[in-house]
Amino acid sequence: MTERIVLAYSGGLDTSVAIGWIGEATGAEVIAVAVDVGQGGESLETIRQRALGCGAVEAYVADARDEFANEYAMPTLKANALYQGHYPLVSAISRPVIVKHLVKAAREFGATTVAHGCTGKGNDQVRFEVGIQTLGPDLKCIAPVRDLALTRDKAIAFAEEKGLPIETTKKNPYSIDQNVWGRAVETGYLEDIWNAPTKDIYDYTATPEFPPAPDEVTISFQAGIPVAIDGVKVTPLQAIQELNRRAGAQGVGRIDVVEDRLVGIKSREIYEAPGAMALITAHKHLEDVTIEREQARFKATVGQRWSELVYDGQWFSPLKRSLDAFIEDTQKYVSGDIRMVLHGGQAIVNGRRSDTSLYDFDLATYDTGDTFDQSMARGFIELWGMSSKVASGRDLRVAGE
Repeated sequence: MTERIVLAYSGGLDTSVAIGWIGEATGAEVIAVAVDVGQGGESLETIRQRALGCGAVEAYVADARDEFANEYAMPTLKANALYQGHYPLVSAISRPVIVKHLVKAAREFGATTVAHGCTGKGNDQVRFEVGIQTLGPDLKCIAPVRDLALTRDKAIAFAEEKGLPIETTKKNPYSIDQNVWGRAVETGYLEDIWNAPTKDIYDYTATPEFPPAPDEVTISFQAGIPVAIDGVKVTPLQAIQELNRRAGAQGVGRIDVVEDRLVGIKSREIYEAPGAMALITAHKHLEDVTIEREQARFKATVGQRWSELVYDGQWFSPLKRSLDAFIEDTQKYVSGDIRMVLHGGQAIVNGRRSDTSLYDFDLATYDTGDTFDQSMARGFIELWGMSSKVASGRDLRVAGE
């Protein structure tokens, strides 16, 4: 029986060429797998037909937009996940859902190997292969660009020689990955980290220097998940899409960062995540009024570790699963409304309300009716500072000897 290889297929030049390239290099049949995670562009049917036209024996396509929003973007939101304090894990959270469908297709079509289009320099090769090893430990992995010497110039020449139904234009200077949670841009002139990004690289966001009138939006949450915008019920996918549109029109969510890649190098990245950043901002402000102080402090530590695990391709790891359980427990009372103004590249919260709020007006007010007993403060301060006071006395005594 001829060996079968499942290929993560985008519909672009490199993965279209990879179908025939893998076939010639290995003698195996190739099954193309395309997963829609809200990246836009061509329809799944168009991509499916192109894969078959490029020599795939089967083409598996999946509309995973709701799955991605519900099961991958929402846990990221609940964690307020920002790798290195900046990056909302746009690419990192799409890889596990793609991996899930690659392994599913491998089982369905009897494949023994999974192929992806990543280079040997990036994080995604790790995310794909660690995920595949975890969900399908019997499956092998190959990467045509990394393992079979499929360079861009060879891809263009191969496509032209074989007459493949794919446009063979000169390489775009940027490497771009996008989904409904955001958009990532790298390489080209951006590799000089002194160069400022030019306007042409942006797509999800308008220039914030000349914004339209301020846009006030109210986002309603239930147990950490957005359920309505301006009083209109939404699914998680619809919430992200609506805020991509409205926050994007105001230039919200542009991120320019040099980040620490898992493979040990620093890399300059430009991200656009208007919906993600608006939602994370709103969600964090709602947590500020609904989560107890010590729990909130520890959750920030957990969120940082969660972000690192996911960035490093450990979505399916035992530790990630355990942190999920803690984060989910913290969301029990994260319900209510956040009002924010989107304008000039910023999402600024100016109102919050919740039936499960820990904010007590009578305790917080400085006006008549204050229920906070200020007479207790003196003793509290004495006890709170006692250990430092004793230690300071010791320091003075030793210094004087």
